[in-house]
Amino acid sequence: MRRATGAVSLMVLWLVSVAAWAQAPSAGPRIMIKDFMFTPMEITTKVGLPVTWVNQDDEPHTVVSDAGLFRSGALDTGMSYTFTFDKPGMYRVICSIHPQMRATIIVE
Repeated sequence: MRRATGAVSLMVLWLVSVAAWAQAPSAGPRIMIKDFMFTPMEITTKVGLPVTWVNQDDEPHTVVSDAGLFRSGALDTGMSYTFTFDKPGMYRVICSIHPQMRATIIVE
């Protein structure tokens, strides 16, 4: 009896894990911040997918929409910022600390 209970518990745990995975939001693109650049500098993504910027530099950076749609705080090394675009379009992004850092996000 104990063996059956353990098997049932494992099966329930597996089903819960599969259900959680199925409901998890799709992972969107990741943009690395390294060597004072956004890499890649241009991406194409879909409406509703999150875009994540990850700072891999030794200096703080920001992620700012030039249209005022979003603005991260200063991201230290290892920190990230995520934004989900809910409308198609072309979005330009800069680092407000280092304005020569630019990227373009195309949302379809």
